[in-house]
Amino acid sequence: MTKHDNPAKLSRRAVLMGGGALVVSIGAPVGLEMLTGMTQAFAQGTKPPLTPDQLSSYIAINADGTVSAFFGKMDMGHGLFVAIGQMVAEELDVPFKAVTVYMGDTATSVNQGGASGSTGIQFGGKQMRMAAAEARRVLLEMAAQKLGTPADQLIVVNGAVSAAFNRDKKTSYAELIGGRYFNVQLDWNKQMGNALYAPGKAQPKKPSEHKIVGKPIKREDVAPKVFAQEDFCTDIKVPGMVHGRMIRPAVAGQVPVKVDEASIKDIPGAKVVWDKGFLGVVADKEWDAIKAAEKLKVEWSQAAPPFPDQNALYDHIRKAPARKTQIDKQNGNVDEAFRTAARVVEAEYEWPFQSHACMGPACAVVAINDGKVDCWSGSQKTHFVQLGLAAQLSVPLANVHVRWIPGPGCYGRNDADDCAADCAVLAKAAGKPVRLQYSRTEGTGWDPKGPASIHKARAALDAQGNVVAYEFMSKGFSRIDVNTNGSKLLDTLAGHALGVELKPGENFGVPAESYEFANKKMGWETIPPLLDRSSPLRGAHLRDPVGPQIHFASESFMDEVAAATNQDPIEFRLKHVKDPRDRAVIEAAAKKFGWDTRPSPDRRQTGDKVTGRGLAYCQRNGTRVAVIAQVEVDRTTGKIWAKKFTVGHDCGQIINPDGLEKCIEGNIVQGISRTLWEEVKFDNKNVTSVDWMTYPILDITETPETVDFALINHPELPPTGAGEPSIRAVSAAIANAIFDATGVRIRRVPFSPDRVKQSLS
Repeated sequence: MTKHDNPAKLSRRAVLMGGGALVVSIGAPVGLEMLTGMTQAFAQGTKPPLTPDQLSSYIAINADGTVSAFFGKMDMGHGLFVAIGQMVAEELDVPFKAVTVYMGDTATSVNQGGASGSTGIQFGGKQMRMAAAEARRVLLEMAAQKLGTPADQLIVVNGAVSAAFNRDKKTSYAELIGGRYFNVQLDWNKQMGNALYAPGKAQPKKPSEHKIVGKPIKREDVAPKVFAQEDFCTDIKVPGMVHGRMIRPAVAGQVPVKVDEASIKDIPGAKVVWDKGFLGVVADKEWDAIKAAEKLKVEWSQAAPPFPDQNALYDHIRKAPARKTQIDKQNGNVDEAFRTAARVVEAEYEWPFQSHACMGPACAVVAINDGKVDCWSGSQKTHFVQLGLAAQLSVPLANVHVRWIPGPGCYGRNDADDCAADCAVLAKAAGKPVRLQYSRTEGTGWDPKGPASIHKARAALDAQGNVVAYEFMSKGFSRIDVNTNGSKLLDTLAGHALGVELKPGENFGVPAESYEFANKKMGWETIPPLLDRSSPLRGAHLRDPVGPQIHFASESFMDEVAAATNQDPIEFRLKHVKDPRDRAVIEAAAKKFGWDTRPSPDRRQTGDKVTGRGLAYCQRNGTRVAVIAQVEVDRTTGKIWAKKFTVGHDCGQIINPDGLEKCIEGNIVQGISRTLWEEVKFDNKNVTSVDWMTYPILDITETPETVDFALINHPELPPTGAGEPSIRAVSAAIANAIFDATGVRIRRVPFSPDRVKQSLS
């Protein structure tokens, strides 16, 4: 089972034909409903439209009886395709290895939202489960007609259907429909993207009947990746392809006013593509494109340096006028409670701009022929790239085919969608297919950024030290200054450079938890961007959008209140956390870790190296997480080693425990990196974090010694997401552990050695 196939080898018809078994029929086929009066389900040879209300858009039985599952999302490194394959195999009663999941290809799948918001299983898997259950129902009714046996007296084992009381009466999925298509109407909710839901008449199995779901199945795509047996987006080549490079200004906001095309006339095949602020080159050979981009003489407009001194960033956020203010949660009378409080505990926390800093910068290939557009992209939302390219190039949506090819990772709205849009401009101008490869400088320096922010928290205590009021407010750059995908040209660098009208969004967020206080208020403010057009500091979604910074602040503050009232951090939380599942996940993590009850900090330690433990807890879209970090602090160097993690995790029903653990490990490692190292640096002209030296990330010597799990399985509940929830608790858990070890509270990320030494001094 694979995540994708070579695009040159894969077509939906080819998948189904298998050995010439495809039945081609012309005209309206005769349905089973006409024959049996039981259902409108039937099969046909010709392909029904690829629409959300057709069963064939999700499931196909191939000529050999294997199953193709067409999934409108994709896997960004978590092995999601394994879990989807398990869900489909379970409902169809076929072996897991009989299912192949094809992901993110706009020609074979409908728009299920792409990789987005940890919804791969929660929403995407829910739909695939319902589609597979409906396919099984239809197949059983077809078998009932063929075998002359009521459907409720049939059993299925590995795709073979037989009468329960007469095993000689048998058939198979391959015999019933192999190589043809379902033609079954589903009850689509008329929504696209993550919210898409189109069930049939069937109900999925009860959890007690599951034989495949819940089993730990390892992914099989790791070895092909490691041994270069699988194409990445950078490996795609098409006939007649030329190579492109973009040219960015030294001062953000500058546009080219004069371009000397003659300066690259000696480079074979080199051509300039210049339109308003958009400037790039193409050449027959990649090295020639690189040389042309470096050699091209450009006169840039005069632009005032747009950015403040980096040291003044947080003061800028404090003083900037709010563009939008929103209170998301409020109960009681917070202001009155603070006026009458015996004591007030308050603190402020700071979080920097952060880059996606993927393993490699984005790459895309775009070919435009006879009004039809082909695009190969590592985007995590290919259906939205399809929408964007159709509008950008003024062609019908059906004429745009975007293939998802694994890239260097994504983690949200990275540079992949920008690259596809830039590549389309180059391809249209060049009149040839173009492969555009961004540089490392572009990938780190010009990708959309996780926004910088400040967070203020305060708690009112009565004379007995009880919390009577709590207020939490965030202020920062919007997380959707450019939106979550490339469906609109205005949300891409190409659109900004071409001068399209901009419509920035305003959103941030509040902590997701179930603390109950008599008086509670949580809200946020967003401020204008530092540069509204073509900015290397565009605020956008970075893995778990604004979740890490919000919960770094809110869960650090809960620890501060516990310390101020001389309470154990977990006991304090359990006093106020009321949701039973939230309490259970905190208790499970504490038990697994072996938490000893005492207040923080631990003042028993001396010497240069000290250790501490810290907990943080959160919710995300139905998933509950508690993370306990054990850290080692070197007082002399300021170096932090996040040595051990214990994760309590409740995401409802667990589909694949092995995949879940690997997913959480990825969250932990990236969370450590964002906590200890990652900060976008800039001067007044531009971003200066452009490579691994200027934007350091966690290296392999700094990864945890162990990550332990306390997974809580609720097979009776729907599965919720795991792709992001655990990352949002990592920073606070580390901060709280540092406090436990040293008695020093660090309220600004990252916890770099210099910052730690400064704080400890």
